[in-house]
Amino acid sequence: MLRTLIIDDEPHIRETLIHLVQKYCPQVKLVGEAESVASGIRAIREKIPELVLLDIKMDDGTGFDLLNHFENIDFKVIFITAYEKYAIQAFGFSAIDYLLKPVNPEKLAEAVKRAEQMVQQDFNTQLGTLKENLKTPENKNRKIILKTLENIYLLDVQEIIHCASNGNYTIFETTNDEKIIVSKIIKEYDDLLSDSGFFRVHRSHLINLKHIRRLSKQDGGYVIMSNGDEVPVSSRGRERLMELFEEIAGK
Repeated sequence: MLRTLIIDDEPHIRETLIHLVQKYCPQVKLVGEAESVASGIRAIREKIPELVLLDIKMDDGTGFDLLNHFENIDFKVIFITAYEKYAIQAFGFSAIDYLLKPVNPEKLAEAVKRAEQMVQQDFNTQLGTLKENLKTPENKNRKIILKTLENIYLLDVQEIIHCASNGNYTIFETTNDEKIIVSKIIKEYDDLLSDSGFFRVHRSHLINLKHIRRLSKQDGGYVIMSNGDEVPVSSRGRERLMELFEEIAGK
């Protein structure tokens, strides 16, 4: 059983989480709840949880303030948040689980299942990346974590040249000539990277516009990337790219 602590300053959120955990997460054993940063710190030290469902913004501080009190974070964390789009993107880049208020039962169950499987030493890297991305101006020098079965990659977003779909996997080509295969569909990265200069040229291909070298109209159309890769472009993708080029040229 996964010893779990709930920390949130809203009583109705804590009640909802307790109900949902009991109904949808049979592998969880609730060991307590807390309503603030201060009481949360005490509860963690007393209850020694393996998983904490942690609110980000509370009356006496933030979830990050709470985590800063622990030199070694030896428990898993799922953040509970009502943050705006920019902060949500930061969570996505950092590969840290979060739940939006109001909490969706299915997403809660999925996040708890991932927490069971997560290698804990990864979390400190993920948390550091999250904090950095939250402080970084939008679209500037963001970092992203890509997790495979064998490795965890911490990359600058602009190191990614393009992504290709392979069923339920996404293949990343990088400026370091690495091919990184991640078990997530390409749409998730399309949503995540669209504000960072990435463009979906084909249903199976996402490219970094900064790495385009040439657009060819031959053979149905394709783009040549900075590493020499030829990426196919759909007819709609070609039209949108041409519009984008004309817009850039007119500036």
